[in-house]
Amino acid sequence: MEQPQSLRSVFDDAKRAKTALESRSDSNSDTYRSDVHATIAKFEECQRLVGALSMFSSNELLEDISTGDLPYLTVEYHIAELLQRSYSSDREATLQRALQQYEKYLARLDDYFLLSGKDKKLYERYVANPTSFSLTQTNDAATRRDVKVTRFREEKELKQRLKYLSENRQSLQSDEDDIRNLYLAEINLYTHQTFQTLDLLSQELSMLSMIRKMPPKPEDSQLDSRGRNKSNNENYSDRLDPPISQLLQGGRFGPLLSKEGKPMQPFTLLDRRTQLRDGVFRSGHNLPTMTIDEYLEEEHRRGNVLKGGEPDPVEIDEDDLNKADEETMKARAWDEYKEANPKGSGNTLNRG
Repeated sequence: MEQPQSLRSVFDDAKRAKTALESRSDSNSDTYRSDVHATIAKFEECQRLVGALSMFSSNELLEDISTGDLPYLTVEYHIAELLQRSYSSDREATLQRALQQYEKYLARLDDYFLLSGKDKKLYERYVANPTSFSLTQTNDAATRRDVKVTRFREEKELKQRLKYLSENRQSLQSDEDDIRNLYLAEINLYTHQTFQTLDLLSQELSMLSMIRKMPPKPEDSQLDSRGRNKSNNENYSDRLDPPISQLLQGGRFGPLLSKEGKPMQPFTLLDRRTQLRDGVFRSGHNLPTMTIDEYLEEEHRRGNVLKGGEPDPVEIDEDDLNKADEETMKARAWDEYKEANPKGSGNTLNRG
């Protein structure tokens, strides 16, 4: 079926814009984000036109689709991939939109029996439990690594085949079957990448869901104990140190005497002026109550000092020549050792 030029032109323009985004390095700029949203809008227009033309139907077979219509099977895939690159305040909602587009893409391929036997099993597993989908059915690290290596090799082979067909596209224009194989190779590569993305999206959405369900922080949800005391007690104060009047009263509040002159609490009569004056020149720390000698003497009395150490030097008899020569040789050997090994020669770790 000959398609209107508008659909073909919009689709080609959208693919060119998507390819240009992949090579840009300003992915954090506002301009890039605006271009991503503009490209998504172009593919959504393609999606609207495809639906308006009733181009695909679940009652048809792959042979019923013309070669020129095959690229439009990938519209949902491109929208989903661009949604993952977009930025919004609600990341979870954006990923859910991308997930819906991937599901539409796989469902249409399944209608036309375009899923291989391996991909068909993955798709059935995803449909059975989409929230916990994984490429492997076990959490064993070795198994997951083997699956990743295998899928990497498969993706590499698919890319090489697609690259070969794309580079020889001009020579394939005369053969419709070769062009058809080119489009199908592109669909196979996108399908392979879709299942890898579904694995990652399942993990990211699970983490975002747990974060959303976490209880709010206490300081955000309710006042702390001091704040509650402030609202319930009109005598509340932000001061950490008590007033001087409270310190002088031993930490007690309230008046000492009633209006009738009756004592309200125990107290001691002091000359306040003298009390404050004596405290002006007082040391700010506790002064020692004994000398060092008194302290050591007390420790000796209590038995807290270990006795012993090096023995007293033995006096050498000057008449014992052999002993004198022995001590002389020992001293000479020690002097030679110190000359051969100067102080600090062994400490080489901290030298620059």
